[in-house]
Amino acid sequence: MEGGEAAAADAGGPRFPFPYTPYLIQEQFMAALYGALEAGRVGIFESPTGTGKSLSLICGALAWLRDFERKKQEEEARLLAPEESGQEGKECPASAGAGHAESQGTAGEPDWVTAFVQKKEERDLVDRLKEEQIRRKKREDRLEKIRNNVQLKYAAKRKRAEEDETKRLLQLSKEVLSEGAGDALEQLDHNEEELILAEYESDEEKKVVSGLEEDDDDLEEEHVTKIYYCSRTHSQLSQFVREVQKSPFGKDTRLVSLGSRQNLCVNEEVRRLGALQLINDRCMEMQKNKHEKKSDEENEGKKRRVSRTICPFYSYEQMQFLRDEVLVEVKDIEQLVALGRETKACPYYGSRYAISAAQLVVLPYQMLLHERTRNAAGIKLKDQVVIIDEAHNLIDTITCIHSAEVSGSQLCCAHSQLLQYMERYRKRLKAKNLMYIKQILYLLERFVAMLGGNVNQNPSCQAVSQTGAVLKSINDFLFQSHIDNINLFKVQRYCEKSLISRKLFGFVERYGSPASAVKSNKENQKLSGLQNFLLTLQQGADTEGAPQSPVVETERDQIQTASPLMQIEGFLSALTNTNQDGRVIINRQGTVGQSSLKFLLLNPAVHFAKVVEECRAVIIAGGTMQPVADFREQLLSCAGVDPARVVEFSCGHVIPPENILPIILCSGPSSQQLEFTYLTRNMPQMMDETGRILCNLCNVVPGGVVCFFPSYEYEKQIYAHWEKTGLLTRLAVKKKIFQEPKKANQVEQVLVEYAKCIKRCSQAGGQMTGALLLSVVGGKMSEGINFSDDLGRCVIMVGMPYPNIKSPELQEKMTWLDKTMPRAAGQPPSKVLIENLCMKAVNQSIGRAIRHQKDFASILLLDHRYARPAIFNKLPQWIRERTQVKPAFGAAFAELRKFHRGKLDAL
Repeated sequence: MEGGEAAAADAGGPRFPFPYTPYLIQEQFMAALYGALEAGRVGIFESPTGTGKSLSLICGALAWLRDFERKKQEEEARLLAPEESGQEGKECPASAGAGHAESQGTAGEPDWVTAFVQKKEERDLVDRLKEEQIRRKKREDRLEKIRNNVQLKYAAKRKRAEEDETKRLLQLSKEVLSEGAGDALEQLDHNEEELILAEYESDEEKKVVSGLEEDDDDLEEEHVTKIYYCSRTHSQLSQFVREVQKSPFGKDTRLVSLGSRQNLCVNEEVRRLGALQLINDRCMEMQKNKHEKKSDEENEGKKRRVSRTICPFYSYEQMQFLRDEVLVEVKDIEQLVALGRETKACPYYGSRYAISAAQLVVLPYQMLLHERTRNAAGIKLKDQVVIIDEAHNLIDTITCIHSAEVSGSQLCCAHSQLLQYMERYRKRLKAKNLMYIKQILYLLERFVAMLGGNVNQNPSCQAVSQTGAVLKSINDFLFQSHIDNINLFKVQRYCEKSLISRKLFGFVERYGSPASAVKSNKENQKLSGLQNFLLTLQQGADTEGAPQSPVVETERDQIQTASPLMQIEGFLSALTNTNQDGRVIINRQGTVGQSSLKFLLLNPAVHFAKVVEECRAVIIAGGTMQPVADFREQLLSCAGVDPARVVEFSCGHVIPPENILPIILCSGPSSQQLEFTYLTRNMPQMMDETGRILCNLCNVVPGGVVCFFPSYEYEKQIYAHWEKTGLLTRLAVKKKIFQEPKKANQVEQVLVEYAKCIKRCSQAGGQMTGALLLSVVGGKMSEGINFSDDLGRCVIMVGMPYPNIKSPELQEKMTWLDKTMPRAAGQPPSKVLIENLCMKAVNQSIGRAIRHQKDFASILLLDHRYARPAIFNKLPQWIRERTQVKPAFGAAFAELRKFHRGKLDAL
């Protein structure tokens, strides 16, 4: 193996292959991680950005897995050894003789019975181990063959091309034969047949193997012990996979990357749908068509077979080939998609087939944390290891995944669409379908009534009498909306199995637009109501009032106007949570269309509990995990995790202490105390003092200065004030000023301009020394953006970004915590929550600077409240240890000037 190999502190400890000589803190991280996995712990691991956290996770976890597999194989060999050396004469219990029948075992059974049971258990274990060995050998041989035989790849591709050509010729032949055959007897054309709901057979859930044929037994390999690694975004996952490829484990690790259909689908017809839910439904429908093909062929004589679209990439043989290719060599999502296109195999299902044999599965948060998604993907967590990276927002993520919101417009639109659909196909639908459609219509009607509206009137024209937000428990909401007599579990299952939202989307796509060609006047009359209704909805939503087709290309509009039922299904699913774990917020605004119903999950631990119960070990990791009390109390304690099972690890930074200068500033240049409360921060003298601090700093700090404000509104207000007082002009002499845009698509452009300006100034060496970027806590630039080197020589935090405690969601969460959680150090849990939310945001923002070992920066916290012990202790340890509290501005300014001049002289 290349590079260094780190040993644990004690000579007999595990060894960690590493691509280079690791830092001491990386060795400590890997040793702690190894210990947590071995002992089956739940670990909270913090390693600041720039300390090589990803590599430490990879090498620590895969070193443990390597040792675990070796021990397991040694144990197997030991158990199988007597079998192989022919010592089977001992196994016959009858040879114990009748004379021993009288002797009794400890449980009152004769000894020979106890011995017989033990022997049987041993034989069963040996048989199972033999079976696993055969399967493992079979898989290893197959992968080795693919590794060493390039011809196999070309043979598979050639075979696929031949099959495509045969299918094409067969289709041409069928078309020639069918020419001239009349379709007069058919009421509906081929495409419209696909819109009809199939007969719904049962309310009971059937056990469905995800996409496998009945004869696919050879795909069901042993489910090996593996590590599930998840992070927030696909780009973070791709970056992690590239780190694995570069690591000493890159060549011999079976890794599979999982993603959504939106990221992995290679069928252009399906990809064009854009919205994730539409892609999911269309894919499921195509699979269903494939499985129903046989029964259609059997009934061909009885009735004319319906033309059903089948996905050409859903080929069992090609997906087997793709699965093996994935296991042979580490690939990220982009490489997986390219392979899928090349082999004409579905990467979405091909990658799922590879899960059971994989050692490392890389996947997004949602896929692991949402139980239904997890089960659909074939992810089995029993006795496995889960590593959740970038986990600082884990509680919020679980809450968001399981919360749902629907607007009055969506509810009315879905009701109108579904009613028109039912009228159009009433004679073709079976009784059970009609029953469920009527139930869904009733639910929609009651939901709109709860917003104070009538489902049969345009929501944009219905004014709401009593505006404001009202919170209700799930049970109260169900009773008051008169839907407590409906089994929501059954309705939810019906929506899932019947694909009704997909059928409804197809129906609206066909008839919802005025441009659609509809056959007869009779049909025109039937459907004109839907078209007119959708048009009025669109005009109501459009500020300029120009009529547009309701089916437009953007994802947001597709969900809202084309198939709002998809969104509503999520809300129905949320209502099946237990009463104490969530609340329904009825948010009544100006009109029914603008009003909404929102489900808020209060207890994320209920959904995390299954993960920690089933897994062998769970590691929650991040660059900034402070304050960790939230994870311990709101997540782990509420999920029933024994405190003794929880282990914490936090390492320092790799930068030398002299490369960072964190200062808490208590007052400004004119001795104005810095306290940016909601009441004081708008005072002119406070805004002036902030401006003076920035002017002084920009005189001594080279390169880029990033200044974070608590909100967009405050940043806008203070900018306007400085513009009026002329302070902005003074600032612009030394630094070009940039503002964080609200629109996500403009962030990249602002960052590029900001970086160019800093580079230009450092080369020119004139009066202007760099740039000042005015950013917002919780905005686009407070997470995931690197302000390394000259891009962030000083990070300033203006005030304390406390969340809006007037928000009904937050108020309900605070009430719930005070009722369910114990007081911490004499403080109510709600107060601790507010402080923790504030400090998590601060820690994320100030962590944007210092991105590698040789980087340096100063950090300035403008508010005397940061010096309070309860707040101060929630700063990351590596920053806290080096922080200076300065009551007066003069001493702080002198320290900053000395720090930056010293660094410039050293360069």
